[in-house]
This record gives sequence, structure tokens and C-alpha cells, in this order.
Amino acid sequence: MTSDVKRHILKTITYRLLGTITTVLTAYLLGASLTVSSLLGVGELLIKPVIYFLHERFWYKFVRFKK
Repeated sequence: MTSDVKRHILKTITYRLLGTITTVLTAYLLGASLTVSSLLGVGELLIKPVIYFLHERFWYKFVRFKK
């Protein structure tokens, strides 16, 4: 595994944790129960890292900007 891939994985994990905490707190503050808020957070935690990682790798591999 290259250092770029390791960097993308670490970035994905830390970003997702921050996003999940934000989702749980927002849902809870908007009136959802702690159980529902937590379920939303867990669902998001499982799905979004995969989407983000694939998106990041796609951009890294295929999107180039001319200087």
C-alpha cells in the first residue's frame, strides 16, 4: 500500500468521525431520540467512508488541471 493510499485512508477516517458526530448531534438537537440519532450516525459511518474514499481516489487518478 502506497503512502498516498494510507494518507487517503487516514483522512477518510478522521473526516468521517467528525461528520458522524455532527450528524448525531444535529439529529438529537432537532428532536430525534438518542437511539434514532445514533442509528443515523452508525449508518452514515458505515456508508460514507467508502463513498468518500472512492471519490478521493477517482479525483487523484483521473482529474488533472493544467497549470
